[in-house]
Amino acid sequence: MKTIVLKPVNHRGAERLLVQFPYDDELIALLKKVKGATFSSTFENWHIANNRDNLKELFRLFKGIAFLDTTAIFRKEEDSNSKFQDTKSKGQISDTGLSDAGIASRSHGLQVDRTMTEKSSELVSEIKNEHQKARIIKLEIIDYRKIILRFPFSKEHIAKMKTIPYYFWDKNKKHWSFPYSQNIKEEIEHYFKNFNYQIETNFINTKGFNKKELKNYGNERKCPSEYLEKLKLKRYSDNTVRTYTVAFSDFINYYSKKELNEITEDDIKSYLLYLFEKRKISVSFQNQVINAIKFYYEKVCNGKKLPYITIERPFKERILPTVLSEEEVKQIINSVANLKHKAILLTIYSAGLRISELTNLKIVDIDSGRKAIIIKGAKGKKDRNSLLSEKLLLILREYFKQYKPKVWLFEGQRGEQYSESSIQHVFRRACTDAKIMKKATVHTLRHSFATHLLERGTDLRYIQELLGHSSSKTTEIYTHITHKGMEQIKSPLDNMDIKT
Repeated sequence: MKTIVLKPVNHRGAERLLVQFPYDDELIALLKKVKGATFSSTFENWHIANNRDNLKELFRLFKGIAFLDTTAIFRKEEDSNSKFQDTKSKGQISDTGLSDAGIASRSHGLQVDRTMTEKSSELVSEIKNEHQKARIIKLEIIDYRKIILRFPFSKEHIAKMKTIPYYFWDKNKKHWSFPYSQNIKEEIEHYFKNFNYQIETNFINTKGFNKKELKNYGNERKCPSEYLEKLKLKRYSDNTVRTYTVAFSDFINYYSKKELNEITEDDIKSYLLYLFEKRKISVSFQNQVINAIKFYYEKVCNGKKLPYITIERPFKERILPTVLSEEEVKQIINSVANLKHKAILLTIYSAGLRISELTNLKIVDIDSGRKAIIIKGAKGKKDRNSLLSEKLLLILREYFKQYKPKVWLFEGQRGEQYSESSIQHVFRRACTDAKIMKKATVHTLRHSFATHLLERGTDLRYIQELLGHSSSKTTEIYTHITHKGMEQIKSPLDNMDIKT
């Protein structure tokens, strides 16, 4: 940050305030806004009238832009013939911390002027009180899921906040929000401590409040057959068909006494408000409900109900995923005695698979020659290859000899695909047996796979390919979960032969 030194001088019989800084167009432009700002050839610096209003104006103009060193303003005059000669220190002026951007009176072992005028003392007190609140950063941790941040306006601070993942500025509530992680919290605290801010952290637990209201209407009205047919013709995935059907069925049963062509846009908004306020649905499910309703009026009804596309969508909060350490993954795997269950969890973790991708694997998808697992028709109807661990291959061979699957790599008792609910049950029991306290799910193994690759130096582009992410933005979230990779980065200076 730029530094400006303020020094009282006598110029042509008038008390002036010298504003010293290296040549800078931005600072000069701001200083010219102070009434009577003049450049002195004698002092080779700018100066202004030394009064209360001008000093306060400097604090306002340079807030968040420059550090104002006000030490010289309050120095004692020991030699009457040399007004600006410093004396040896008998006491020190403490750091008054006047502003949020580092505007402060810094101590250099200067003696406190016991004859300081009452006017100057009042000015110091006034400025200190005025900026005391501006030095406080308010940090709220909501249910360890969300960070709410409030800080005084500064372009530099705003630029920094925009480097943190999934930042969001709420223009109505005037605060910034981020998904919670310990790394993000520490990054914010470390940044503002560099500016001598006082950080007030408040942990808020909302659990136990605003309980969800149970559904108070039946489900007698079935989803229209043309709705289901359109979903199939569009080749939507089974999960999407199931989600849309459930969501749209709930909607039409909420207005069970109205024909579909009688439901208005206001009715739709009223229903969404009910889901949010009473049923406490998530932002993600709210978007799915909107999609399900829009699908009917735009696709099934051939877009005749165009006004319905004006439905506003909520801002989707981004929550950083839970990640297990390598030791925790090891504990979970080792707690599983059943060979099939162990092979399932190892396959998900070692290849970074989604649970649906695991259940859809066939025997022919294991390419032992190329050490690859072929994932077909994954999310977004995309195929990709992932890693086949040598250790996993040995376990899969043992599993194959014992269970002899026919089509699917992992089959149920009657040869059908292994169910996702069974895998979730196996994982939960394994976490309990391994005494893992984190709120982990099967999908946590996928997040852990990506994080552990990153920590071992794997390029983010390869991780993106292995996970099947369409956008690198999705994969970049893992860089904000771990800091271990930073330890391996060396400054370019370390490679230079510098004489010392």
